[in-house]
Amino acid sequence: MKKFLVLGILFILPITAYIFFASGVNNFAKLPVLTNGTNELNGFKTLTGTPVILEDHITVLGFLGNDPLSKNGNTYNLMHKVYKKNFQFEDFQFVFLIPEGAEASAEILKKDLQKIEDTKRWLFAVGSAKDIKEVFNSLKTNYNIASDLSTPYVFIIDKEKNLRGRDDDEDVGTLYGFDAREVAEINNKMSDDIKVLLAEYRLALKKYNSNREI
Repeated sequence: MKKFLVLGILFILPITAYIFFASGVNNFAKLPVLTNGTNELNGFKTLTGTPVILEDHITVLGFLGNDPLSKNGNTYNLMHKVYKKNFQFEDFQFVFLIPEGAEASAEILKKDLQKIEDTKRWLFAVGSAKDIKEVFNSLKTNYNIASDLSTPYVFIIDKEKNLRGRDDDEDVGTLYGFDAREVAEINNKMSDDIKVLLAEYRLALKKYNSNREI
């Protein structure tokens, strides 16, 4: 019996150690930068008239177009699967660009979303059609923005205004953005990538604080 116990420990222990360290590498891997220096949101204002800034924030950026309320299915998916899990983190925000004239629709949508969770870090940013197109084009993705200035894809922007995503996705290769219509993609891929980016900044902050103490 002892012989089998010892053999079992010798067999299981290395495998357990490998799984532990392998998972640790994945958890602390950096999320690839796909586009450097996307446009800042100069000239955009929230529904209450305050400026919106990407720099120094971890941002989920989306484009809801002329009628945000018509995209409520997409926003509900994001609210439930990503926002609710992460909105308490400092410097984290959701920003959805809408053109001038879409404010009333956005106000109704915001009230609906408030029934699900506090929307203090969920912002609708109002700007001109020209500025919205310029921000979208600065992402340099393989997607197109629709004539109503919307897209179902949302994008992860880091504190340096870089577009983060996947350069080796098992399905599409380079994954620039996440389709908010697809619950599985939001719940699995996007949610995981947000965790990786937040862990990256937490690790950097911890290292910075340790160096200051020294």
